[in-house]
Amino acid sequence: MFKQCTLCGHQWENREAFLADPDLEIIGYQVSFETIENGLFLFNHICETTLAIEVKKFDDLYKGPKYDMALTDTEECLSLCRDINALDTCSAPCKFAYVRDIIQIIRRWPPNKPKLLLVPENGESC
Repeated sequence: MFKQCTLCGHQWENREAFLADPDLEIIGYQVSFETIENGLFLFNHICETTLAIEVKKFDDLYKGPKYDMALTDTEECLSLCRDINALDTCSAPCKFAYVRDIIQIIRRWPPNKPKLLLVPENGESC
């Protein structure tokens, strides 16, 4: 089992089932400045509880570059990690930036999901 809801008891057998569940929404990220992998992704479940799962459970989803240096509290830092509710990507070449890319992967799950084609109300194409 990957995770069990602490309030309603719902169980997810694996990470893919967890990420594909429409009754979950990622709402935040709690950084661990000591050990990146121990940071927590925060998810709201439909039963109105918040679930926390360590970054290390999702680390392999990211295939891009990782930086060695932390830029926390420097001029280059966007301070996104200090805002638990910030879900945006970070453009700084910081060792914490890749976690914010994982957030985007989670938000767009499943991979290769077809993009919705928005049609204006008047029915004309863009």
